[in-house]
Amino acid sequence: MKRIIDFIGALLALIIFSPVFILLFILIHIDSPGPAFFSHKRIGKNGKIFTIYKFRTMKSDVKDQELAPASSSDSRVTKLGRFLRRTSLDEMPQFWNVLKGDMSLVGPRPEMEFIVKNYTSIEKCRLLIKPGITGLWQIRGRKDLPLHANVEYDLYYILNESLTLDLRILLNTITVVISGKGAY
Repeated sequence: MKRIIDFIGALLALIIFSPVFILLFILIHIDSPGPAFFSHKRIGKNGKIFTIYKFRTMKSDVKDQELAPASSSDSRVTKLGRFLRRTSLDEMPQFWNVLKGDMSLVGPRPEMEFIVKNYTSIEKCRLLIKPGITGLWQIRGRKDLPLHANVEYDLYYILNESLTLDLRILLNTITVVISGKGAY
């Protein structure tokens, strides 16, 4: 049932927001040189490597294996990129990842391989289910939370996963995204 909801939700989002995709594609090209999309290898369910898609928010010369910005003043982020990160619009291409089956609408964040290599046994539990576009970590503090708090929220979600919890997370995500709290 979750896969059906993910598929239908992602398909509807891609169709409904296609004008926004086109506009952002054009604006990114105007804002800075380089591709509009950012693709990157991430680790998904059961350690499977997949390519995640996002709108590019950083300068095109940033290396693949660098950590994400930890503040809104990071010099690697473009002007438009700051807006895209604050509003989470940079995440919209991940609906394609959900459609393909690499991700879910709700779940733990997909992480970079060099970070997963250093996971503790508890952190590896995050790989038991598909990663998500949103999750408890996002509605409870996003990047303002220390890593251990994100892991605790992910583990809680894994142990209590249900369609009702997913719906609550999705609805709360809208509020959090509109507020822009914890996004950079």
